[in-house]
Amino acid sequence: MLRNVFLKTLRDQRRALLWWAVGIVGLAFYLALLYPSIRDNAATYDRILKAMPETLAKTMIGDFGSYGSPEGYLNSSLFFMAAPLLFLIYAISVGSGAIAGEEEQGTLDLLLSNPLPRWRVVVEKFVALVIGTLFLALVQWLGLIVGAVAVNMQISSGRLAEINLSCALLGLAIGTLALAVGCLRGDRSLSVGVASTVGVAAYFLNSLAASVKSLEPYRKLSFFYYFIGADPLKNGLDAGHVAVLVGVTLVLLAVALVVFERRDVAV
Repeated sequence: MLRNVFLKTLRDQRRALLWWAVGIVGLAFYLALLYPSIRDNAATYDRILKAMPETLAKTMIGDFGSYGSPEGYLNSSLFFMAAPLLFLIYAISVGSGAIAGEEEQGTLDLLLSNPLPRWRVVVEKFVALVIGTLFLALVQWLGLIVGAVAVNMQISSGRLAEINLSCALLGLAIGTLALAVGCLRGDRSLSVGVASTVGVAAYFLNSLAASVKSLEPYRKLSFFYYFIGADPLKNGLDAGHVAVLVGVTLVLLAVALVVFERRDVAV
């Protein structure tokens, strides 16, 4: 098993990943079941949202049109903050534990004592992160599909797949940052701290830039802009935004490979 780091990593994560899946699909299904009450009182909810301070509303739930529409409801209640937050927590946890976590537990030197090149360890850990993140995106999509059918929510399953893929790409970008910091320093706490800070800063930069004009020029520096700025649930994925998230992820993976090859591992 040690000769296949990818399978070992998935095996080690299987229970945690299962509970993550249960939680995510449960939240998605629950929010879908709430939709009829929102739809039947859409005018009331829209008036309440319009009465809120603009900056507060755009920071907490975004600006996606009528809250009573399926797209507006799911964007505001799930995809603007809740879903990406869950994906970031998962990806940062896995990315920071991939190398730095093993090093702090004293198992990394045992792993590297096998005839495995360092680059392969990092790549296979990264692939396990990709598979886990995409799996969670899949179960979230399934939970929404089942919930939408149950309450007769008129929404495209294809568009739901696209926004869930975008959510996974966001998680992978930040999770790979955690992996790269862990490869650089071997300190899981630092890895979690850096990736979490970047993720939170990216969220607030994107959300505040919608109402604070001085921040608007910097909005494209935010990972969240490329996740939801083109409104994938309504308009589909933007190829340029996908390319940015994928490109950043690959660059960070390359950084992780280079710094880990050159660093002495603590024993």
